[in-house]
Amino acid sequence: MPDSYTHLGEFADLCAASRRSHPVHPKAVPGQRTQKLFRKSLSFAPGAEKPRSVRLERQWVKDGVEGQLISWSVGYGPRTEVFVFKPEGAQGSLPGVLALHDHGGFKFFGKEKIADGPNAVHNTLKSFRRQYYGSRAYTNALAREGFVVLVPDVFLWGSRRFSVQTLSKVFGLKSGSFGSRDGSRYVTRYNRVAGNHEHIVEKNLRILGSTMAGVVSFEDRISAQYLASRKDVVGGRIGCVGLSGGGMRTVLLQGSCKLLGAAVVVGAMCTYESLLDHNAPSHTWMFYPSDWSLHGDWPDIAACRAPSPLMVLYDKGDELFTLKGQQQAHRKIASHYRSVGKPRNYVGRFYPGLHKFDLPMQADAFSWLKKQLY
Repeated sequence: MPDSYTHLGEFADLCAASRRSHPVHPKAVPGQRTQKLFRKSLSFAPGAEKPRSVRLERQWVKDGVEGQLISWSVGYGPRTEVFVFKPEGAQGSLPGVLALHDHGGFKFFGKEKIADGPNAVHNTLKSFRRQYYGSRAYTNALAREGFVVLVPDVFLWGSRRFSVQTLSKVFGLKSGSFGSRDGSRYVTRYNRVAGNHEHIVEKNLRILGSTMAGVVSFEDRISAQYLASRKDVVGGRIGCVGLSGGGMRTVLLQGSCKLLGAAVVVGAMCTYESLLDHNAPSHTWMFYPSDWSLHGDWPDIAACRAPSPLMVLYDKGDELFTLKGQQQAHRKIASHYRSVGKPRNYVGRFYPGLHKFDLPMQADAFSWLKKQLY
């Protein structure tokens, strides 16, 4: 461990002081104890993990995929909107996959970042998809592979985002300063202000004894329950996949939801230690469940339900994580799966390039999900 940290400057010795005051990132082995500790650290369980007042809002068929827009209430805030896709003309039941959108510093849209719905793609999403997703809505492609795919908005994004009116009041802005409602400037401005607002949201949740990670994970578990309840989904065959913030959501869900039979984490895995002096400031609060560092490390959450099948896809040049931190996480997860006698149930693969979930990575993820869920 280094003895100085640029981000902390003259207070770099706080790291050593913290380690003297309590254990940091102790080994958390897979099993019920770790799962219970993790669920407790999420600090948010306001009721049954089921959607309320479910409504079918719209249906369509496009590019070989049948689509639905569904909405429901989670019990607080605006209604949640989700897309559901399956192959056109599909008969009977199919395996289901939750596709979780990223953070991306882009909160105006949620599900639309990774899914083509019935409307035209907004201009701001085209370059975003080109950079991170190989220029396509991968969830529609996944549905064509033979899955029922659920793409939900989640707390702070899309239909679950804070309104411009609220953000304007919080930061003393004029709502007109965001520009035209349909313009790219409006979306860009919203994303910038919402990024600063996340810190305020987390502080308020901490005051209430909860966390952003807890709220997001609770809502994703509701989505998993809904997907599992659908008649066109095969019972017990539910998977999950997501990049970046969606990968973090996948980790949180993998650690807290027993409905998942397979999970693919993309561009969202490293050890906590490797974040010191690297990218701790730029990561979302979803990455830091309250007091979890006293019980274990981030990779321990992903592996706590081992031998439940897990795939982690790493980008060697990922600007959000050090390669060393990713490699450390890979070894730690592999060790956990060996410890339960199922080393092959974990697959970790490294790819060249920056932070992304491109077409070759998508193809590998789709193929693996098929092997696990079919």
